[in-house]
Amino acid sequence: MLKHHNALGVALSLRPTQPATLVRPHAARRAARFFMSKFPGTSMYAVKANPSPDLIRTLWDAGLTHFDVASIAEVRLVRDVAPNATLCFMHPVKAPEAIAEAYHTHGVRVFSLDSIEELDKIVAATARDGVAATDLTLCVRLRVSSSHSKLSLASKFGVPADEAAPVLMAARQVADALGICFHVGSQAMSPQAYGDALAQVRAAIVAAGVTVDIVDVGGGFPSVYPGMEPGRLEAYFEVIHRGFEALPISYSAELWCEPGRALCAEYSSVLVRVEARKGDVLYINDGAYGALFDAAHIDWRFPVTLVREEASRAKPMEFSFWGPTCDDMDYMRGPFALPADIAAGDYIEIGMLGAYGAAMRTGFNGFTAGETVMVSDEPMDTLYAVTEESPDKIIQLRQH
Repeated sequence: MLKHHNALGVALSLRPTQPATLVRPHAARRAARFFMSKFPGTSMYAVKANPSPDLIRTLWDAGLTHFDVASIAEVRLVRDVAPNATLCFMHPVKAPEAIAEAYHTHGVRVFSLDSIEELDKIVAATARDGVAATDLTLCVRLRVSSSHSKLSLASKFGVPADEAAPVLMAARQVADALGICFHVGSQAMSPQAYGDALAQVRAAIVAAGVTVDIVDVGGGFPSVYPGMEPGRLEAYFEVIHRGFEALPISYSAELWCEPGRALCAEYSSVLVRVEARKGDVLYINDGAYGALFDAAHIDWRFPVTLVREEASRAKPMEFSFWGPTCDDMDYMRGPFALPADIAAGDYIEIGMLGAYGAAMRTGFNGFTAGETVMVSDEPMDTLYAVTEESPDKIIQLRQH
């Protein structure tokens, strides 16, 4: 992999004609160490956020040993990159063939579910010669509110707390360890999201009268973007810890979480070239079918900066972007603030794209990514920092 100090070095030395992905392994290591040292339980990386083998290897080398996988392809990927990792198959609806391969070939023992039908499927697929498995960890997913989050995950999966008792009791009968999991939605902007969800967990446990061994609070932990600056992650952890300690659960119960965005958002950015300018609209060489899916389809705003050897003195103005394909949906409204003198041939760095940017990229219309380059500068924004007094101690930078 090529290495440069920053986006300017890449622009000047490579003059890339395709979008260049800039990766910062040190940012991912820093985020992983923060979660491992601060979260009062086990942190596992949600691979769907960015399935880069290099990122998975970076997180493993940083000490993260658990990975949330959502498909058999992700199972195979992580098992290949980190053979000794603990894999948790947390998609609530899985193909029986995927369950069987995960269990019998790749040693997966943790599965989520949200119905009796899925439970029966897991039991059948993990049996050997007609004998049911006795080493399953089964996590029943509850449906909880996404009202505190920027992206909802409250519609597709999960059993309502007041309907969960039959599923929990049935899972308890066949599980070696029983868990409850949930997902508050992506980019949760308030710790209250987890407090409210844990209240639903309490109600479900009381109604079912079962012993619960694991509480998995899922993902949703935020990163920082223009107009979306969350509070301290420690405040999230404190609310989770208090709620967990108040639950009627096994004395030895474990607390888990599944950060995706919070671990990888700062890992990468993309360097794009302006191909044309029409007033306040810039035509760039990446877009809705590349790393900027979220910017196009849900109006997600990412930080941007002009990458030019001599800094611009022009006042900033607001731009929108067209991507490179022939599709009218390849449009990013923004607004994105850039110097008013930006022109065709200039480069723009678009930051905080480590989460979902790489995962959503396609080759539609023949437009694909160019080089991946490792850079050593800091991300365009960050939630984490290293103290000068104690370089090994990770703190949260922002104190909103």
